[in-house]
Amino acid sequence: MRILHLLNHTTQSNGHVHAAVDLACEQSRLGHIVAVASGGGDFDALLARNGVKVFTIDHRRKAATLLRSAWALRRLVGRFSADIVHAHMMTSAVLAWPVCRLAGIPLVATVHNEFEKSAILMGLGTRVIAVSAAVGTSMRRRGIPAAKLRVILNGTIGSARLANRETTPIALASPSILFVGGLHPRKGLADLFVAFDLVHRRHRQARLHIVGDGPFAQTYRDMVDGLSCREAVRFEGSKLDPFPWMRGADIFVLPSHADPAPLVLPEAREAGCAIVATQVDGIPELLEGGEAGVLVPARDPEALAAALSGLIATPDAISHWRERSQFRIDHLRIARVARETLDLYDEAILQLGGRAGSALPRTN
Repeated sequence: MRILHLLNHTTQSNGHVHAAVDLACEQSRLGHIVAVASGGGDFDALLARNGVKVFTIDHRRKAATLLRSAWALRRLVGRFSADIVHAHMMTSAVLAWPVCRLAGIPLVATVHNEFEKSAILMGLGTRVIAVSAAVGTSMRRRGIPAAKLRVILNGTIGSARLANRETTPIALASPSILFVGGLHPRKGLADLFVAFDLVHRRHRQARLHIVGDGPFAQTYRDMVDGLSCREAVRFEGSKLDPFPWMRGADIFVLPSHADPAPLVLPEAREAGCAIVATQVDGIPELLEGGEAGVLVPARDPEALAAALSGLIATPDAISHWRERSQFRIDHLRIARVARETLDLYDEAILQLGGRAGSALPRTN
């Protein structure tokens, strides 16, 4: 099968980019002819090393630019002889929709961030992938027909992007709590700092490490400066690969207010962390409904503090949840995501009357 992925850019900072890059590389490994067209970025070299063709399509939202890009995409689809176009962001879907209709090929669109108002435009796809069941439910409520929607839960373990990474743990004093992610309100960091202040009053040896950066970094530093736990909170900045930090931490915490299917959770589970996370969106699905991690209500610092304190107070509990993090972990492998996505491509091609059985066998 000849597969063309379309996304705004390939810069490392976005989770949807990670998911698209992981999928493209795995499809190439399985023997398909795969290309990525985007505005370019950090992962272009990785894609090329894994046999994925890289093309440039400008996604800047200016009328003249988008008209030129739509024409360039039409030419690319023909030159590449694409069997299917897979759009990963709203601008990509809007560019691809008329091109795919003219070419008579399916457009598959993945909803990575359903909380964005523009996510409804992903309904332009012949098929629409929701990255968790929670996202699928949300998109149905917003008007995307159930007949178009398919849930393919995010998974990243075993991806080319994560191959040959450093696995030596960062030495962190126990008990250590780790957050990895963007520093903005959706991730619930204000709740985490209030919760950790409560935890630190009971467990003075506890340390909180914040790995990541974002537009609210200084706001959060100022907030922590006003708390009694300020000396126990470390802002570590952004890391090219946070996996060694996960390997060194006792507890991984994700206090999100909204998170469709965060890829950081499969990585934290692979690292063997005890995990505490909020019960929102796709997070419970990535933690097997609470079988592989402790779930707490969102926007509830007291509940979050109680869960963290409970683990710290009982070392055996941390060991227990480290073991539980491995429960059904193979379900979060990129190989499963690729198989399910290829099956969906076949379904979309058949709907448009294309050739059946165009995908290669789904072997690992």
